[in-house]
Amino acid sequence: MIAQLQKVAGAAFVVLLGSTTLGSAQTVEFWHSFGGESGEALNQIIANFEEANPGITIEAQEVGNYNDIVAKLQAAIPANRAPDAVIMEVTRYGLFADRGVLIDLAPYFDADPLKDELYDFAREVGVFEGKTYIVPFNSSTPVLYYNKAIFDRAGIPEDAPLKTYDDLLAVSQQITEELGDEGITGIAAPGQFARWGLIMDNDSDLIDSTSGEILIDAENTIEAYEFMASLVHEHKVASPDGVTRENDGRDAFLAGKVGMMINSTGNYGRSTAALGDDLVVMPMPCNKVCAVPIGGAGIGILSTSEKEVQDAAYKFVSFAASPESNAIWFSATGYMPINKATPQQPIAADALEGKPGIDVAINQLDFARGRPRPPVVTWMRASEYDMWQAMALGQRDVREVLTEFADKTRAEAERLEK
Repeated sequence: MIAQLQKVAGAAFVVLLGSTTLGSAQTVEFWHSFGGESGEALNQIIANFEEANPGITIEAQEVGNYNDIVAKLQAAIPANRAPDAVIMEVTRYGLFADRGVLIDLAPYFDADPLKDELYDFAREVGVFEGKTYIVPFNSSTPVLYYNKAIFDRAGIPEDAPLKTYDDLLAVSQQITEELGDEGITGIAAPGQFARWGLIMDNDSDLIDSTSGEILIDAENTIEAYEFMASLVHEHKVASPDGVTRENDGRDAFLAGKVGMMINSTGNYGRSTAALGDDLVVMPMPCNKVCAVPIGGAGIGILSTSEKEVQDAAYKFVSFAASPESNAIWFSATGYMPINKATPQQPIAADALEGKPGIDVAINQLDFARGRPRPPVVTWMRASEYDMWQAMALGQRDVREVLTEFADKTRAEAERLEK
């Protein structure tokens, strides 16, 4: 795949953005979270950019997952070791925007033709309190993946409904009953992104993205967590290993030990590589409503960097969101197109035609929603893991946990606002 992508001519990008006009060579230190095939695709985009902009070097460093980036950035800033540009997950950047760590990109973005090229959701997810702090790079929604070979062996027809909580449970139970002796379970314990999606399709949220109201203890949120927790401790159709270590559930699915998982469309590439023709991609369930969260991340620029470095960094930000770059990224990873012209790029068009299921997330955009970004979200997301573990492992009552968690989140939100 990457060998094919390397055939994309760098000259096209020179036409798009022009060569650099900076007075001297600039190096942009860029932190990101991509390894494997995703990392290779990113490296190709960077190589194309540097070819088109010989005065700029992108010093890219993979520093861990989204949580790692938040922690390392918080440690790096007071130590004067912050990068110049950083991948920021779409619900966590508000903490850094609020504290002046990220610059407002509006002076660049508003003058950039790119602004009119992006899909509406891609323009919206980078806005916090009226200012633009990130430009999306990798955008996603959760989707439902299943292993056709496991379904066939468990006697589940291809047209089995997978639209409600009851549907998911029934299929998971049948898989576990039929194949459990072989160590195969029905569904992976939902990770945090999947949990957010299942809450939204139960007509609720964790925090209202418009009003900021805390909805952790809303009835529909409680109902969603009760269902998700029951998959593990009551019905035993999901392994507890995936509760305490979320990637374990994904890895078990990729190894052919789990029938279904709800996960980011960004896992499309590795899922296809693992399961081949046995992989089927379906839309998220619509339990009470059809609603999915927009996930992924965008690139922000640090306020601590010199102005010329910020200028160079934005050139890369814009380049990475161009249709040519976005087509490389989409076709290699399965993350959604963010640029309206991406689907017309040859490698993107080939992917849409030849990779079944890669378009499912795109087709969900009619009911996809951005998520809240205030500073409390970073605290809430970090704290939710322990709450989920207590509920999913049957250690504490769901309503009791969520009532307590909602109160603590409200208190933390008030503290951060002072």
